[in-house]
Amino acid sequence: MTNRAVILSVYIVTFLIGLPTNILSLCAFSIKVHSKPMSTDILLLNLTVSDLLFLIVLPLKMHEAASEMKWLFPYFLCPITSFFFFSTIYTSSLLLMAVSVDRYLGVAFPVHYRLMQKPLYGGIASVIIWVVSSGHCSIVFITEHLLSRSTTLNTEICYDNFSGEQLNILLPVRLESFFVIFLAPLLICTFCYLSCIRILYSQPRICQKKKKAIGMALGTLLVFVICFLPYNVSHVIGFLEGKSPDWRSYTLLLSTFNTCLDPIIFYFSSSTFQNMKICTQKFLFFFSFSMIQLYSNNSDDIFTIV
Repeated sequence: MTNRAVILSVYIVTFLIGLPTNILSLCAFSIKVHSKPMSTDILLLNLTVSDLLFLIVLPLKMHEAASEMKWLFPYFLCPITSFFFFSTIYTSSLLLMAVSVDRYLGVAFPVHYRLMQKPLYGGIASVIIWVVSSGHCSIVFITEHLLSRSTTLNTEICYDNFSGEQLNILLPVRLESFFVIFLAPLLICTFCYLSCIRILYSQPRICQKKKKAIGMALGTLLVFVICFLPYNVSHVIGFLEGKSPDWRSYTLLLSTFNTCLDPIIFYFSSSTFQNMKICTQKFLFFFSFSMIQLYSNNSDDIFTIV
């Protein structure tokens, strides 16, 4: 398979799996937010929104891959698409870090957590995370602005083949992102979840909580290692080599699986998972009802013709 075929295949699989699961997650968290929301629910709702924004622009990248990696849309859509494409990586890592901190506080300081826990805190944390991630992703617009000043602008290439002037700005920002938006959240998540597991195992008769804590920890670390680690390592290698590594495009493919793995984390949010089952049942009911109605109408038309 060619590189283009691999990229297109991964995008299609990601879209087909990620879109329905995240729509169900959005439905579930919407139900939870309108009943008795907690800070974690607000954070995971924002994580779902981030994934859906990525999935909305993914068909544009699919079309690019199907067109032999040529950008055939109006060029102003290129930086916008790239902005949302990369923002899900930054936003997800920070939101997952915030969720781990919230879980740790609930386990380590249960009394104070119940007294101080308010959905507002989750909302404030989400706003801060969106501002930070958007600030880092704004480098997309800066690099494209530098490119637009060139007299040899190739509008068929979107956010690739950077000039020396662009790399002088882009590579240091990528290195900073490695430490601030990947390494720091990874270390915080690891500390928080290992602490949660240690505290829970020191207490008797909480088997269900132990399973959920381990599942949440493994799901989060899985996202970091599979989706974020290779992509962020390319930042360090690129900074040392003074160019974007040739294999960086493959690490971006791994990062797209983030939208498919996030529902694993949602699964271990027990009350929300119950809402996901309700949404799934409603979806299957309406889908089945629609198919029955469609079949009945077609049958009537057939008998009428006969």
